[in-house]
Amino acid sequence: MPSIQTDPTPSVTTLTWTFPEYPRLERSQNWFIGWGIVGAVLFLYGIFTGNFLFAGIVVFVAAIYALQHYRHPLNVTFAISQDSIRTDNHSIPWKDIKNFWILYEPPEVKNLYFEFKGWRPRLKVPLQDQNPLEVRAALIPYIDEDLEKEQEPFSDAVGRLFKL
Repeated sequence: MPSIQTDPTPSVTTLTWTFPEYPRLERSQNWFIGWGIVGAVLFLYGIFTGNFLFAGIVVFVAAIYALQHYRHPLNVTFAISQDSIRTDNHSIPWKDIKNFWILYEPPEVKNLYFEFKGWRPRLKVPLQDQNPLEVRAALIPYIDEDLEKEQEPFSDAVGRLFKL
C-alpha cells in the first residue's frame, strides 16, 4: 500500500500584498440617473416585446449593482510562492498557469494578469503599491512572461470607462 507523504517545510513565499476584491468606484448621482434611464428603457422594451426573461435579467442586474454599491469589498491577500500563487485559501500551482503579463500605466492601470491552461478565465491582480519590476522578478523563475500584450483587455477597459 503506497504511503502519502507531505512536505514538512512550507513553501517559501517570495512576495505578498493585499488588495480589495473589487475596486470601490465613486459613482456620481448622474451615473445612477443615466444608467437608471437605460435600465428602465431596456426593461420596458422587454415587457412590450414579450421578452420577460430579458426584463427579469435587467431587473436582476440593477439589483446587483444597487446591493454592491452599499457593500464594502473584502481584502484579499495575494502571494507568490515557490510552488504556486495564492489568494487567501486558494492556491494555483505553476503547472496550471500558461503565462503572465504586467500592465503598468499609473495612476489608471496597475495590474498583473495570469492566463491559464485550459478553459479557465484570466486572473487580474491589482498591483496596488507593488513595484512591477519586483513582481516580474519574482514570477520569471516559474512561468513565462507574455511580452506581446501591451494593451488592457477590452472588457477591463470598458468596465473602467463606464465604472461598471
